[in-house]
Amino acid sequence: MKGVASSGIVFCTCGLLDAVQAQSSPDSQHLPVMINGKRVRTIDTHAHCYFHESIALMGKDAKDVLPPVKGIPEMFIPADDQAAVAQRLAVMDGMGIDMEVLSINPFWYQQDRDTAAAIVKLHNQKFAELCAAYPQRFAAFASLSLQYPDLAVQELQDAVRKQGLRGAAIGSSVNGEDFSNPKFHPVWAKAEELGAVLFIHPQSQPEMRKRYQGNGWLSNTIGNPLDTTIALEHLIFEGTLDKFPGLKILAAHGGGYLGSYAARSDRPCFVSPQGCNPDIVLKKKPSEYIRDIYVDAMVFTPEALKFLISQVGANRVVLGTDYPIPWELHPVDHIFATELTDAERTAILSSNALKLLGVKL
Repeated sequence: MKGVASSGIVFCTCGLLDAVQAQSSPDSQHLPVMINGKRVRTIDTHAHCYFHESIALMGKDAKDVLPPVKGIPEMFIPADDQAAVAQRLAVMDGMGIDMEVLSINPFWYQQDRDTAAAIVKLHNQKFAELCAAYPQRFAAFASLSLQYPDLAVQELQDAVRKQGLRGAAIGSSVNGEDFSNPKFHPVWAKAEELGAVLFIHPQSQPEMRKRYQGNGWLSNTIGNPLDTTIALEHLIFEGTLDKFPGLKILAAHGGGYLGSYAARSDRPCFVSPQGCNPDIVLKKKPSEYIRDIYVDAMVFTPEALKFLISQVGANRVVLGTDYPIPWELHPVDHIFATELTDAERTAILSSNALKLLGVKL
């Protein structure tokens, strides 16, 4: 496979993905990413998969689970399907990705307790099997029955302590209820206790469906980042992050729009005091909480990434692709195209995620 070397750097070129289909073995050598002669093991914290068995548990709602997008055939990678695993590993090799942290966007929040529990149990077992079979290539975020917080607490504990999963992937709200609602506090307390990461992945807002209609897939294009922004702002302004200062949050898609406009959050309670609760006294300025949150680097341009880093800090940005949805097919190139120091590149590609997830490669 081809590579490009510059100033001690080796990284993926656009032509690499054209060669992916030629690789078929999970043992095939992938292109190493090097910075100043040192091997950097890259970690993609935002990658997805599904399992046919759990979708089947949705019954008549199964038809609505998979989004009509490119990449769906590559979603399914059970540990016992060697061809599917080989295909995923080959693509990772072509992208210069050593490890994917897999997650499943919640589609079971409206299901009854038993159905949700069955789906989550299957997901977490399948994830544990896949990660055990390929410990150098896959890690995973557990699924949770978050609409039943007491059940989610137990699921999270089992996933982290018994199954070796790295935390949990959650939506940006649960059936219209925001995460700042005290009913979810036991889940956040358990996550804090376990040191488990909560990966917030948006699902857009159903109440906005009419306004999102039309050209441009606006429900995802702007709806998803907006949904994440709303979730994070509630966690900040309702004092939830003050209640759980040790909570590890990773927000998808660059953390939504918060990183682009965080300073505006410092003004509303001055401009319109009646719009704020005087009983909630935050421990710091609202804009400062963004530096307590991890975000992925999915902002598409070097200029946008550079600005995001200026807001959250290089120590809070991790690699993310959304694979197999083809939003970002050249994630390593994206980091090297941005004006950064070698230490910052190493942090974003590898060491930030290693620290956050407690992964050893």
